[in-house]
Amino acid sequence: MTNLTLTNVRPMGAAATNLHIADGRFADAAPEGAEVIDCGGRILIPGLIEAHTHLDKSLLGLPWYRNEVGPRLIDKIDNERAVKVSLGLDPRVQSERQAIQSVAFGTTHIRSHVDVDTHHGLAGVEGVMATREKLAGIVDIEIVAFPQSGMITRPGTVELMDEALSMGVEVVGGLDPCGIDRDPRAHLDAIFALADKHGKPIDIHLHERDALGWLSMEEILVRTRAHGMQGQVTVSHAFCLGAADRAAVAALQDQLAEARIHIVTTAPSATTVPAVKELRALGILTGSGSDGIRDTWGPYGNGDMLERAMFIGLRNNLRRDDEVELALDICTHGGAAVMGIDSYGLTPGCAADAVLVEGETVAEAVALRAPRKLVLKGGRVTARDGACVLDAP
Repeated sequence: MTNLTLTNVRPMGAAATNLHIADGRFADAAPEGAEVIDCGGRILIPGLIEAHTHLDKSLLGLPWYRNEVGPRLIDKIDNERAVKVSLGLDPRVQSERQAIQSVAFGTTHIRSHVDVDTHHGLAGVEGVMATREKLAGIVDIEIVAFPQSGMITRPGTVELMDEALSMGVEVVGGLDPCGIDRDPRAHLDAIFALADKHGKPIDIHLHERDALGWLSMEEILVRTRAHGMQGQVTVSHAFCLGAADRAAVAALQDQLAEARIHIVTTAPSATTVPAVKELRALGILTGSGSDGIRDTWGPYGNGDMLERAMFIGLRNNLRRDDEVELALDICTHGGAAVMGIDSYGLTPGCAADAVLVEGETVAEAVALRAPRKLVLKGGRVTARDGACVLDAP
């Protein structure tokens, strides 16, 4: 049923009203024969946006994995590539498990970075594509071709990336041009060439800190301008924007704003992070995501983007109600804007992707993070009382 009337509902914490859904979109009037759902005075927010995760390699549903890897980034990357084989990791099953769990928490859109490398080829892409097809109408999944193991240092990866994009992958990914490939110009030239060839946007992991990260950012800016890709480039993590030299960061952020480069932060606890209030003041689109969820890198994460809003608030010292609302906005409208999702929101004409949450106010909903009473995707009920309508495999 995609024709509904939601009674006694408070959009974004406003006064209780009735909302109507016709043919999967919010409407001005009740459609004939609409099912009526009493929302009990709860708050309705737009569907939560998971703008950065890795569906292909979660360990959800598998026996506990004992992690003894580290401490370097490359240690984790090399270990993960091997463990996928030893554990017999099936990216189709694992991506479906994580996506269904995310739906239960109110996620309606997911951007997943999926590994492309010369060891596993395109198995991850094929697995997540199968999940995307199976869960169509439950959650929208966008795929980023992600060269986790490097591109320039692993000949053949660029060609695999090219093939993934020809298969229907939507976004060109990249990773630490200095720290992993040790050749920022070659790495970024390859990424932007693929984007040009396929007419695709870009989303680059950038873990590099301080001056090294600033160098990569400058190279990204140069190519964004040269290729006319303003508004089509996202930098995920962007730890270098949390550096102590705020004057240098401010100058860089001004350039990012001018080039309309987007930022996605996962608000991790162990490193510097972008200051989201500064980004908002400059008009830089900012989204968020869970990153890896219970994987070989670490045991944490559950896919709850309300919890991620809390993490954003904690890392950015957001305490006032309006500041907590900003944290949630990053996990809703911010992520939707970064991903270019059309017709997003709660107004007439928008797709009826929405979540019913508990609390007197939006800020309290983030603080409580109670099980979601109801999740809608295109007006279809996809979860009730914290459980997806589909069982995980």
